[in-house]
Amino acid sequence: MGAALSKEFAIAKSVFDEVDNALNQNLSGLMFDGPIEVLTLTENAQPAIMAASIALLRVFEKEFGFDVSKASYAAGHSLGEYTALTATGAFSLVDAAKLLKLRGLSMQRAVKPGEGAMASLIGPKVDIALAEKAALEGAKHGVCVVANDNNNGNVVISGEKSAVDAAIEAAKAMGARAIPLAVSAPFHCPLMQPAAEEMRVALDAVDIKPPIIPIIPNISLKPTQDVNEIKALLVEQVTGRVRWRETVEMFGQIGVNRFVEIGAGSVLTGMSKRIFAEAQHISITNADDMQSFEG
Repeated sequence: MGAALSKEFAIAKSVFDEVDNALNQNLSGLMFDGPIEVLTLTENAQPAIMAASIALLRVFEKEFGFDVSKASYAAGHSLGEYTALTATGAFSLVDAAKLLKLRGLSMQRAVKPGEGAMASLIGPKVDIALAEKAALEGAKHGVCVVANDNNNGNVVISGEKSAVDAAIEAAKAMGARAIPLAVSAPFHCPLMQPAAEEMRVALDAVDIKPPIIPIIPNISLKPTQDVNEIKALLVEQVTGRVRWRETVEMFGQIGVNRFVEIGAGSVLTGMSKRIFAEAQHISITNADDMQSFEG
């Protein structure tokens, strides 16, 4: 994860070095060489994903002339919102790394291992209505909500394990496939409230600048460059639903017809294609993608 980019481009290496120094941790070593079971711990995965994306962006900017300010809007999925805010100058790289490290740790602390669960509901019959019905059935047994509305055919639920198990059975009865996710905590549900309070304190202590282009937050779907609003919505995001399907639909409604994903993978590109197939969707994951980009 990021190793080839770091070897080829000094600007990418400087990003990884800066994140390592900020966290007083050899995170780049984990990213490049593993072990994977340590890298995928939430406290490591969150800053690592951000670092990989920002390293790509910095290379794209310096070596290939990409200019974030020419985009109309920026958005990110869950922790990707921090990446979007870093890309648009709202967060420094150091602050973003520290915040995401804390975000991962606080989410892990919020619920004891084994008490929470998440599951992905997938299949042609899956939409937000089916997922909400399944979650309501699960909520009869404890906390259970829709966590990620990714796209029709892919919705994630989260909550207490017994409640999620009940929701899985309800979803299957409605014709969905339901796959328990191997996650360390039940993200984006009310059980994360202790983590939200930790993030509130941390965000209040950080100097956030207005992003150079409007950000579309996961929670509100309303373009903003207001620092206080951004802080409040990042806190709310910890327990709230990631409304990605609605985000892409909203982009279509306001005339956006070209999406560029910059990161270690192309998951969001796949989602946005399913939501808004008529638009142009571009994924930038390496230097070859940058070379062929026409911006």
